[in-house]
Amino acid sequence: MNLSEITSPKAIKNMSETELQTLAQEIREKIIRTVALNGGHLASNMGAVELTIALHRALDCPKDKLVFDVGHQCYTHKILTGRIDRFSTLRKTDGICGFPRRDESPYDAFDTGHASTAISAALGMARARDMKGEKWHVAAVVGDGAMTGGMCYEALNDAGSSQIPMMVVLNDNGMSISRNVGALSGQLTKLRVSRGWLGAKKKISEALRHIPLAGPHLQNVFQRFKDHVRNVLVKDRFFTALGFRYFGPIDGHDIAGMERVFRRCLEIDEPVLVHVVTKKGLGFTQAEEKPEKYHGVAPFELENGKNRGSEGPSMGKRAGAFVTELAEKDKKICVITAAMTDSAGFGEFAKRYPARLYDVGIAEEHAVTMAAGMAAAGMRPFVAIYETFLQRAYDQMMEDVCLQRLPVCFLMDRAGLGAEDGSTHHGIYGISMLRTLPHMTVLCPRCEEELRGMIAWALSQDGPVAIRYPRSIPDMAAPACKGYFPGKWETLRQGEHACLLACSFILRECLAAADLLEKEGIRAAVVNASALRPLDEEMLKRLSEKGTPIITVEEHAASGGFGQAVAAWCAGRHFSGPAAMIALPDDFIPHGSRCVLLSRYGLDGASIAARVREAIQG
Repeated sequence: MNLSEITSPKAIKNMSETELQTLAQEIREKIIRTVALNGGHLASNMGAVELTIALHRALDCPKDKLVFDVGHQCYTHKILTGRIDRFSTLRKTDGICGFPRRDESPYDAFDTGHASTAISAALGMARARDMKGEKWHVAAVVGDGAMTGGMCYEALNDAGSSQIPMMVVLNDNGMSISRNVGALSGQLTKLRVSRGWLGAKKKISEALRHIPLAGPHLQNVFQRFKDHVRNVLVKDRFFTALGFRYFGPIDGHDIAGMERVFRRCLEIDEPVLVHVVTKKGLGFTQAEEKPEKYHGVAPFELENGKNRGSEGPSMGKRAGAFVTELAEKDKKICVITAAMTDSAGFGEFAKRYPARLYDVGIAEEHAVTMAAGMAAAGMRPFVAIYETFLQRAYDQMMEDVCLQRLPVCFLMDRAGLGAEDGSTHHGIYGISMLRTLPHMTVLCPRCEEELRGMIAWALSQDGPVAIRYPRSIPDMAAPACKGYFPGKWETLRQGEHACLLACSFILRECLAAADLLEKEGIRAAVVNASALRPLDEEMLKRLSEKGTPIITVEEHAASGGFGQAVAAWCAGRHFSGPAAMIALPDDFIPHGSRCVLLSRYGLDGASIAARVREAIQG
């Protein structure tokens, strides 16, 4: 059967073992070709091909519910569930999403994008099933990286103590984005035992199968015997103590072996955990050798793995380089990351100062409170986490950092639209989140020089500072930056007819709008409002008293954003306030090309220019 003919998992139910192996190879080739063109999560999907095939053979989806933790390993699932004809649109504007989406297919049981949520969601589904008296199965596929998050253990403890029938599949590849860390990772290493255990049981089973007449019977005897041996050699009391029946470790690339175990587990009327061992990146040499690099990739050349096109210099790497430079003189500086040291730009810091870099795994709440403890004990911690993930630690930022006015600096990468990664990865809620935190200073640089100035200034403060920055340094026709001047906004372009207030990447679109307007005789000033909290009250007062129409522009959700902060300041002082507040709508923004999204939501140069005209005429 051709890959293009698979319109549902039913098509693979009766395939032979040879056909399944061919299918797995075809799926890998399809994923590689598509990700090479569109970008996406490569290594995680390459390692989960056989696992997904085995799950869909054992389950009856969409009646049965399959929940992927994070969801970045769902490409095979999408191919097998009727989306092969649209797979070429993966991560493209208006195409299929790179993560599970309930509104995309009935086979996507739950929207995911952040880690450690699948077991809780699956348990909720299982409880709903039992309350309604229905009969179907629930399986959660959780990577060992996600298992570094505490929410997994809350769910495991609840499910195990209540004995709700469900299946958790632990996909153990020794990786998250950065290499897994901590006690659990060490425990899983022990559970894997050794290649000898996995290899020996496979060889013995294969040999027994070929013994005439008695072969199948001896295989069954060996299966029972090796279960007892495993219980001696493999210390699986960790999950057993939580109330789960443990099965494994098993080869995560053996479709038939996994299918047998899954079917057996689905018949058990209690929670079970199946531990499968996979190789991240399997089938693509570069991804096998460097799974961190090929976890999430931009479009690349198949022949050599080099990126297609070029992206601006990474703001995260620039931040990491400067903190590394400062750490040479200041021994109190330390860095905390959450399973993404390299991605956040601190790989070099980890090499030079390994004793001062703490990768806590996918545990943002713990990262923030630990930073608070370090600050309380006299250290100067930097917490480097993407904005979309840091929002998971909102309570800890408020209660453990801001309440005590502790000098923790939050370096929030990927602020703004997350483009092709979609709704779970857009950093468009950070301003509204941070503005509500007492004692928090919120900054947003337009360039590397301003970023360096902000980091240096944050080190001199006695309270918390959050610095939001986009993935790459924006290229814009603006005056050279002279650094950061605390609390002062920078005028990039003079104009008396209107004043555009913005920060970071969106300043480029404001400058483009000013160029368009000037051709019509409208002179619009453009101001880099790099301090979002506190605001530059002197400039706002001056603009308001002159009667210059103020237009705020932000790559952020409208509710609680920069525009509303300016409006509230003006209202409190009886000024008229912004003539327009240009922002993203109060909704979840889908995935797509950045330039298309900016245009669609009125944040490109032409759209901003049109809003300025309306404001002036109004």
